[in-house]
Formats: sequence, structure tokens, C-alpha cells
Amino acid sequence: MQNASLLAMAGLFALQSATSAFGQDSKRPVLHLSKHEARLAYTVQTVSVRAGCFPERLRAVLSHIAAKTGRRPMITSGLRPHPRRHGSLHGKCLAADIRMPGLSERTIIAAARSAPGIGGIGTYCNGIVHVDVGPQRRWVDC
Repeated sequence: MQNASLLAMAGLFALQSATSAFGQDSKRPVLHLSKHEARLAYTVQTVSVRAGCFPERLRAVLSHIAAKTGRRPMITSGLRPHPRRHGSLHGKCLAADIRMPGLSERTIIAAARSAPGIGGIGTYCNGIVHVDVGPQRRWVDC
């Protein structure tokens, strides 16, 4: 049963990857994914990570990163009801901190930069990359 579900997920991921690649050829790529399809494009680090509230445009960014790298981003932080920094997009569920074991930060950032609708991209010393759908900006916090 587990193998069947893994095969189904792999098939959907491959289909989504092909769809994303096709959409990149048009001048204005738009991804319309069901919540189920978009969730297959990423995983969460622990059950306490809140990612179910991600809007379609953030799920599309994560799907794009997955399609470009061939690996699913692992969400280490999504919604933070009480963010530490005032104005953090994590408080509005518009940001995700991701980790992709086995890939360099440079590879992850390159994939994120090419994502339609990407806003902020930040990097941290611990290898985590922040992506959001707010205003476009870049930073290194190390």
C-alpha cells in the first residue's frame, strides 16, 4: 500500500513538473494547482510546522523550486502566529523557510529567483532559505 501511494505521489509530482516546465515557455506563466497537488511539491519538517494556510501563489513558488531542482523543499517554518519580527510575512502565512538537504544554497536560490511571483529571498547561516510572496527583496542574515 505504501509503495502504491509513493508511486501515485511520484506520478503527480512528475506531471506537475511537466506542467510547470510547459508554463515557463509562455510570457506570463501561471500555475493553478489543487491544494493536494501543491502539497505534494513540499514536505514539512515536523507536524508542528504550519503550512496548510499557504496561498496558491506561495505553493506555486514552492512547486517551481521543486520542479527546477527535482527535490521537494522541506518547510522548517511557515505560519508563525506571533512572529518575532514586526511585519514578518510568516505572521500572515505568506512566507516559508525551507531546507533542501543535498542541495547548495546557491542552487535553491537560483530556483527561487526564477519562480513567478517570488518576493523576498533570504539566507541564514544554518542553511535555511526564506522565500515569500511579498515585495521583492534579498538579504543574507549571517
